[in-house]
Amino acid sequence: MQITRTAVLGLGLIGGSLLLRLAKMQASAIGYDADPGTRAAVADRLGEHAVASDLAAAIEGADLVVLAVPLPAVPVVLSALAEVGYRGLLTDVTSVKDPVRALVSTELAGARWVGGHPMAGKESSGFGVADEDLLNGCAWALCLDDEVLLDDWLAVARWALAVGGRVTPLTSEEHDTAVARISHLPHVVAAALTIGAADGPVGPAALGLGAGSFRDATRVAATRVALTAAMCGGNALALAVEVDALIERLTSARQVLTDPEALSDWLESARAIRANWPPPGAKASVRLTRDELLFLGRGGGYLIEIHESSADVIQPEA
Repeated sequence: MQITRTAVLGLGLIGGSLLLRLAKMQASAIGYDADPGTRAAVADRLGEHAVASDLAAAIEGADLVVLAVPLPAVPVVLSALAEVGYRGLLTDVTSVKDPVRALVSTELAGARWVGGHPMAGKESSGFGVADEDLLNGCAWALCLDDEVLLDDWLAVARWALAVGGRVTPLTSEEHDTAVARISHLPHVVAAALTIGAADGPVGPAALGLGAGSFRDATRVAATRVALTAAMCGGNALALAVEVDALIERLTSARQVLTDPEALSDWLESARAIRANWPPPGAKASVRLTRDELLFLGRGGGYLIEIHESSADVIQPEA
């Protein structure tokens, strides 16, 4: 299957950036957003042809529909798609996958869903901060669950590569566990650090002294609360495990604060990991089978080009 026309439903930061990227590529694409102000902003920037007045008009003739709305809005959009009878190829950019997978199976049974999550964003939101280059080079998780047809997955993977992503095959459960650790937990930590910095009589002085480490560690605390709450709450089970694990690591750190050698060893383990991130990779090739693709993703590798029966990939060096 070849994807020639894309409909993007939801034109905030990610959906808007995707539509801008597709426009830059001169690809056939149209967007829709429930907010009239957003639709007007898109029309002003890209032209009236780039935005539909309603959802039904947006998906007409689309080979792929992209859900680019926050998790709480996904059931609403799926219901609207069901009302207009859409049962075609569907992907999304939501930051959790198992909840979307469950919603699609109940709200839009028969649709061919390939869960997706481009790992890109900003602390600000809305079409006004959309960027045509935001997704270029980003890690793009694509879920190869048991019910997903391999041909459908490959079609969406080719499309994501064309948009500029590098595609990592995972299952929905594996994705949610991974992003709880490297995306959702940092949002919780950033919020905790920010609240702690402002606490008590010394709070104003602490905030006044804040510099690079505080700025970088707390950047995502400025994200719109509704988005962070939906992201973290939607992945609550996996995130709770990571919060507990972090508490254990912090307890270990507290116990070695007065032991210079033990503290240095603890800090060195982190320094070495961070110094080698992202890990070096080597170009290789894999066959287009479910097992080989998932083995690649589980090992930290990703696709960079898909051929007829194989794919060029980057996999971490041993």
